Amino acid sequence: MVRALPYVIPIALALFALIDLSRSSAVERAEIHPLAWAAIIVLLPVVGPVAWILVSRQRAAAARHGGSAGPSGPARPGPARPPRRSGPVAPDDDPDFLWRLEQERRRRARETGGTGGPTGTSADDADGSRGTRGAPDETRDETKDGDGSPA
Repeated sequence: MVRALPYVIPIALALFALIDLSRSSAVERAEIHPLAWAAIIVLLPVVGPVAWILVSRQRAAAARHGGSAGPSGPARPGPARPPRRSGPVAPDDDPDFLWRLEQERRRRARETGGTGGPTGTSADDADGSRGTRGAPDETRDETKDGDGSPA
């Protein structure tokens, strides 16, 4: 397998470069005709594909970052990306949302008569029942045995 690498790597590079060339714009090609690039890629086994990859990536990056990539302007004209939001991404990252959530939790605790500590537990659900307040477990009917008959 190792003996095949000197043959496989240049072929893989050439295939990648040719496919990338077929999908490129004129600016990425440095205003060189695609057939000329194909000849460079095929006739110069490793140097051609590497040259194509370096030139096309450098010109595409320059066009993306607003630099002049060539005489014809940006590489891929299209809609500009919207500016990135500076605020929180998720609701739990938003301090206002968390504050409103805490206020709502405290209001509900007052309405139901719970004490509502800072962790969201009250005296009734200190056993970890998460707000069921003494209700029987819903997954199990305590009036029946495991076989379904009354206890």
